[in-house]
Amino acid sequence: MSVSVLMPALSPTMTEGTLARWLVNEGDSVKSGDVIAEIETDKATMEVEALDDGVVAQLAVAEGTQNVAVNAVIAVLAEDGESVDDAIAAVATAPVAAPSTPQQADAPPAAVTTPPPVAATPAQPAMASAGRVFASPLARRIAADAGLALARLSGTGPHGRIIRADVEEALAAGTSGTSLAAVQPVTVPRAASTAVPAEERFVPHNAMRRVIAERLQQSKQTAPHFYLSVDCEIDNLLAARKALNEAAEDGVKISVNDMVVKAAAAALMAEPDVNGYFEVEGCRYFSTADICVAVAVDGGLVTPVIHDVQNLGLADISRKTTDLASRARTGTLDPSEYAGGSFTISNLGMYGIREFAAVINPPQSAILAVGAGEQRPVVKDGELAVATVMTVTLSADHRIVDGALGAKWLQAFKRAIEQPVTMLL
Repeated sequence: MSVSVLMPALSPTMTEGTLARWLVNEGDSVKSGDVIAEIETDKATMEVEALDDGVVAQLAVAEGTQNVAVNAVIAVLAEDGESVDDAIAAVATAPVAAPSTPQQADAPPAAVTTPPPVAATPAQPAMASAGRVFASPLARRIAADAGLALARLSGTGPHGRIIRADVEEALAAGTSGTSLAAVQPVTVPRAASTAVPAEERFVPHNAMRRVIAERLQQSKQTAPHFYLSVDCEIDNLLAARKALNEAAEDGVKISVNDMVVKAAAAALMAEPDVNGYFEVEGCRYFSTADICVAVAVDGGLVTPVIHDVQNLGLADISRKTTDLASRARTGTLDPSEYAGGSFTISNLGMYGIREFAAVINPPQSAILAVGAGEQRPVVKDGELAVATVMTVTLSADHRIVDGALGAKWLQAFKRAIEQPVTMLL
């Protein structure tokens, strides 16, 4: 019988993804374990493996298609002795299971439709007999933004489906539904009539940008943020860091951020009521400091998790942070490495930012924004002096963290930063 290849759930919170690339063609033979596609989630690009042996009967979703629901049929495999047409027909008439994601457990089963085969040649537009144009959602969006008529294009995707590459090629060649002017960059004059018109560009959201927008909007709308800032003198910390790096083994270089992560874990152990989530029925607290470290990547932000930081030495934190940040930038993190976490640190000090307030990473209760360490005038024993000062700001969810609790957490963090030897106790 035929085998349906479904859009996998690559993380507990994933409900949809983008089919970035097919690594097989229709008619290819595959074996169980062969990599057949690449799926783009909001955090990384992951490989999809075939779970059975067979022949690729149909690629039901074109490359570049966004918003493909988890458990949707993306390909059909014909098993030994089964014809391609029989395999496609069997999947088209089979009942569809409801998505298994937690958020949709109580929702009615979602209908998944497999695009029907469409006869098309490179010299003909990809249209059904009823005049419907078969194109991927991404291709439709790009064409609509450019004023391009899809009916005039030839599709090179599966069964003649129009994909992104077809639209981009047509735009580059100056093809349009009505005239060439329809696909030229839109120029919008500024307020003054004598101003030089400026060109605008439109970039469709990728999965990462959509999820960041949704989650942070949810955070600001549902979590009542409040902010507490404190200045930390870090001269002792910088001296300790220098000594540690001189004594460290080759390949280990402890950063200020590594020590910030360790100090945050010490503060979470000292004030465990900050280390939790607010939920409708109550507050959930954790016994370990699982700290997310914000990493800027092309097109967005990823927050890989360092687990059990309270039990790690600075050298271990340095190794884990370097490895996770490197793989986050290349999009090769495993879903388990950016799922969960009880607290987040966002450090913009390397960009010269003195201080800022970050948005809480839901469902966590707080996030620490770390600014640059810089020399500032301070008063010590009634006299003016110079010290290296770093400003940090705690953004907290007032539903679970009260002002006094947030202040006590910051004091514990400040003690660990200004007396780094205590982090070794």
